[in-house]
Amino acid sequence: MRIISLALLGCLLAGPALALTAAPPGGPDEGGAMTNGTIAAPPAGVQFYRPETTKAPYSQVVRVGDILYVSGQLGVNQDGKVVGDMGVQAKAAMDNISAALGRVGSGMDAVFKCTVMLTDMTQWAAFNQVYVSYFKPDQLPARSAMGVGALPLGAGVEVECWAYAPK
Repeated sequence: MRIISLALLGCLLAGPALALTAAPPGGPDEGGAMTNGTIAAPPAGVQFYRPETTKAPYSQVVRVGDILYVSGQLGVNQDGKVVGDMGVQAKAAMDNISAALGRVGSGMDAVFKCTVMLTDMTQWAAFNQVYVSYFKPDQLPARSAMGVGALPLGAGVEVECWAYAPK
């Protein structure tokens, strides 16, 4: 009885893992998107926007249905160099978000959620002073913020946003 119970427990514990790998290699499972634990192809309607000039290993904007997901933007200039103090970096990060949205036919007025990462939370007021200037006072996006130990390139701020996609 104990051996049967352990075998049954093993099957139950392995079941979820087996479900991810049960589809034949290269073939979709029931949902048509997952094989061997990886996404075979994006679902219809998902679009990836990655400027040809970027060497970074991510898409700058991804459209899923009516939502645009803008990857975190640092306070860097067009040469990819971190610029100035928090005020200057905040402006550069927000300008980079605005430019990314502009490339896909959207704008800051479509933003409804932002996530802000700061390496120095004492710079919160300096960031906010710039941030609010990008939105109408009665249409401020929902927002999360966090202090982080470090950001790429030694930046002091990174901002990612979600926005409604243009029709």
